[in-house]
Amino acid sequence: MPIDSSSRSLELLVELVKKIRPSSPKKKEEAELKFKALLFQLQQDRSMLFAIRRSLLTQFANSNIIPALIESGIIHSRGFVQELTGKIKHKILPALQKPNDFLFVINRVFYLKTDYKWVNTIDTELWKQFFEMLGIQVNLTDNKLQSQLNRSFQVLSYRAATIGLEKEVIQNLENVDDIVDPFLEQNRLINLYLERFASHSDEENKMLLANIEEALHNCKQSIQSIQEQRSKAGTSLAQTFLLVRLHQQLERMFIILDVLDRNQEFNTERFIAYFHAVIRNENRKNSLGEFLNQNLGLLAYQIAEHKGKRGEQYITSSQKDFRNLFFSALGGGLIVSFVAIIKTMIGLLKLPLFWQGFLYGTNYAVGFITMDQTRSTLATKQPAYTASAVAGSLDKEKIGGKPDLRNLVITIARVSRSQIASFAGNLLVVFPLTYILAWLFHLAVGYKLATDDAALKMLHDQHPFDSLALLFACFTGFFLFLSGIIAGYVENHIVNGKIAERIQNNHAFVNTMSPKRLKRIVNVVEKHSGAIAGSIALGFFLGVAGPLGKFLGIPFDIRHITISAANTSIGLYGLDNNVAFSYFLVVLAGVLMIGFLNFLISFVFAFIVAIRSRGIILREYPEFFGILWRYMKKHPKDFFLPPRYMRTVEELK
Repeated sequence: MPIDSSSRSLELLVELVKKIRPSSPKKKEEAELKFKALLFQLQQDRSMLFAIRRSLLTQFANSNIIPALIESGIIHSRGFVQELTGKIKHKILPALQKPNDFLFVINRVFYLKTDYKWVNTIDTELWKQFFEMLGIQVNLTDNKLQSQLNRSFQVLSYRAATIGLEKEVIQNLENVDDIVDPFLEQNRLINLYLERFASHSDEENKMLLANIEEALHNCKQSIQSIQEQRSKAGTSLAQTFLLVRLHQQLERMFIILDVLDRNQEFNTERFIAYFHAVIRNENRKNSLGEFLNQNLGLLAYQIAEHKGKRGEQYITSSQKDFRNLFFSALGGGLIVSFVAIIKTMIGLLKLPLFWQGFLYGTNYAVGFITMDQTRSTLATKQPAYTASAVAGSLDKEKIGGKPDLRNLVITIARVSRSQIASFAGNLLVVFPLTYILAWLFHLAVGYKLATDDAALKMLHDQHPFDSLALLFACFTGFFLFLSGIIAGYVENHIVNGKIAERIQNNHAFVNTMSPKRLKRIVNVVEKHSGAIAGSIALGFFLGVAGPLGKFLGIPFDIRHITISAANTSIGLYGLDNNVAFSYFLVVLAGVLMIGFLNFLISFVFAFIVAIRSRGIILREYPEFFGILWRYMKKHPKDFFLPPRYMRTVEELK
């Protein structure tokens, strides 16, 4: 068996892993049992142990480890869009690798994309026993290995220094020199080490490597400083992409530094950790979900922060706040009533679908912008903002440590009663006022907005069981969430791009406008641009959905609680109130269920984005549900009405 040849030794390793691999990715325990059986077999069969040992050593001796050190698990230098496009292409047809590439070996042996799961579940002590049984010794004084380690160290150092100087990384920083200097310093020290390590004594090399380690830690502190300033300066996709890549490069440099600083000793535990990391990186290198999660995390956090700041105004703490929100919702109901009447009038024009959708969207957008400018409240727009504020109450991203679950429970109670106040304020106005407006329209023009079949259809469309109202309500919830994301993104872009300052200092504006008018424009851009963008987006999402569904011939539309309530009033007036009371009650229940789904879908999506951007996984904290249940038993009214005094975290202990 010529296992000294690379191809034959590689085939032996492939067969070895097949013996360990579980029959299903879900059966992770099976892999550990098979691995234990293999260890027992190796103890009994010395010839098999010798064959595996020679196979592994052959691969190490004949492989180039540089790509594994400078590429595996590190996103490329291309931009976000190019990297995403590349991953999509390589997901369909993987990139070609050279046979002498160590990554080629990893991909050939662990070729299933789920292999990293069972590899990581096998007890580390068993892997340690396996490698120690093989007796692998890697001589770190070997010229080829030392040369590859040094080369990898130098390449990563230059790349990190280059990214540390990128405009996207430093453009909004106050103390640029303090941030940039560590990246230049680590590059200087690493080059100094590589120039002199052969002539220096072990003690001198140890001291120089210690200085390099300190410089690398300073680089990580610089990244932390950049991230901490994002609340004032905002962030961008380009900056986020570069920071993720920079962090990956620094972590890899720490691995190489650890190897170089071990006095030529082979550390089995360190080898196992890197072994796990490389397998996972290669199995997941074309994962779109992981790539998006890595790169969109910081941006999502910043968007969520901007939404959270606005969401705080929708969360009531005192009785005064509760009353103010209720009266604000009354104003929102007033505006929605007129929006619903105008929308029905547009429907009477029998326009082509494109223009019908455009006018519907414009009508909704104008109504939502009017609400923002008059500080009126639309209940269904709250969840996209309050979810971010709720996640912010965990405070993990701000102060570190475990999430503050008691504070989260108190915040949920506040959100619950605030949402009820908004729904009540909207519906108390929309139902009667829309009915009155439909009656006034009838008096003014001599015919009703809807009669007979058209009026009956307006009621039927809200029926929870005889129509697709509940499905369409879920679509609406997603659109509400998406409009909140757009609003947060625009607000972040205004801050990150210094748009307001650029307008204020633009010579064309300064020379053609009065200071007062320019200041007013800057104020609108700075404080209202996100809300306006979100309102326009939501308006056209809701307005275009129905005509688009008709054009495509698919069941696609929206159901929004306040619009549904208004349509119910218009339909009821059009039928002269000649509707069975039981049928009307079911339709009314349908309107309330539409509102619940609008809220639930929007809140859940926004909350998931907010907690994921903070690196929080709630299932890791099952005690949260116990805290919530105890609070509901002790203070059930808090979820509907504000208490006389503000609850504190200490009360839940």
